[in-house]
Amino acid sequence: MALNIKKLLVSQPKPASEKSPYFDIAEKYGVEIDFRPFIKVEPLSSKEFRQQRISVLDHTAVIFTARTASKAAMKRKDSTVSVAIPETMKYFCMTEAIAVYLQKYIVYRKRKIFYGQTGKADDLVTVIAKHAKEKYLVPVSDVHKDDLFALLDAKKINYTKAVMFRTVSNDFAKDEKFDYDMLVFFSPSGISSLLKNFPDFKQDDIKIGCFGPTTAKAVKDAGLRLDVEAPTVEAPSMTAALDLYLKKQQDGKK
Repeated sequence: MALNIKKLLVSQPKPASEKSPYFDIAEKYGVEIDFRPFIKVEPLSSKEFRQQRISVLDHTAVIFTARTASKAAMKRKDSTVSVAIPETMKYFCMTEAIAVYLQKYIVYRKRKIFYGQTGKADDLVTVIAKHAKEKYLVPVSDVHKDDLFALLDAKKINYTKAVMFRTVSNDFAKDEKFDYDMLVFFSPSGISSLLKNFPDFKQDDIKIGCFGPTTAKAVKDAGLRLDVEAPTVEAPSMTAALDLYLKKQQDGKK
């Protein structure tokens, strides 16, 4: 028998590569997957950024915790940020994927780029601590977690927090269809956006999946039922968790 889940909404941009595990899942289980972020980022204006009185050239390294942050920082057009970045600038990224993404903006081999192996803040800070003499610039959103900064403080790392973008709801059009059997979220902001777009949202049989403990907490705090959670020992990624869940659903139908 067919799965009850026919159509999923993943609250992230569509993967650039056709080799994404999401496409494998769609083919394997015969489900339709739409990609639509529930949130979007908007860069701060030049005036707003200047009010922070931050000079990029006072720093010798940049810490990127997400691709969003690297994109917001590297694509700024105002002269405050679009200075000639010296060849000696170092980049420290939460994941290898972010490091690879930086190639869109810098010549990879000419820069010194470092990244954590696990995607966790404490792993990245271990790498950063080996370069403790650097002065770090950390681009963040107006809404951000302080976990990384607590770890940097503990290691007595010299850094400047720079708000470069804001996170806002990516609103749905009134005539836009919302006929999904499962919703997948990656941040508490996504849950907030769901409830902003659909204040009368009733979960009923709609399954909800999420990545990360803070997102899981936001789901539960909103009074919603969490059906699929990652990372876990069995499922270290969201796609692994979806694969596992859909397989169990499929096996249960046999």
